[in-house]
Amino acid sequence: MGKEKAQILDESGIRRALTRIAHEIIEKNKGVENVALVGIRRRGVPLAERLARRIKEIEGAEVPVGTLDITLYRDDLTTLSQQPQVHQTKVGFPVAGKVIVLVDDVLFTGRTVRAALDALMDLGRPKAIQLMVLVDRGHRELPIRADFVGKNLPTSKKEVVSVRLKEVDNEDRVVIMELPE
Repeated sequence: MGKEKAQILDESGIRRALTRIAHEIIEKNKGVENVALVGIRRRGVPLAERLARRIKEIEGAEVPVGTLDITLYRDDLTTLSQQPQVHQTKVGFPVAGKVIVLVDDVLFTGRTVRAALDALMDLGRPKAIQLMVLVDRGHRELPIRADFVGKNLPTSKKEVVSVRLKEVDNEDRVVIMELPE
């Protein structure tokens, strides 16, 4: 993938960002009575679970968490691989009438979010959909913006933002990697 250029967030930086975002979600929605979190596979899922724990610590309320697999909704499916790996979407609550907070690790072109919106709408008609990302790195190709952002990070297209989470990568940090020429 190239060499590590800079560390943007460490474990405590990620924790602080999620705590702040939990407060922002509660504030924007005047509580969490009708709110559910849906993590986009892969790293959006542990982020959504951590966010739900923070919200419970702050508000004392359980927020349902679902998992969204968007593989078959992607517009670049043919470029991913011959046999894309399809995982399960697990949303064990009705999305109709709820405020759904979509959770992802990095917002880049917006194509993942567009696919997630399609997948979510197939499950029902939410009252509203909000977007939370740990890192917004710019370079949008679609008119999509996040409602809740852990860190805005202007990057060049020659860089890759790598979010590493304990649940997937055995460490918590966000780094910028330089792509090899």
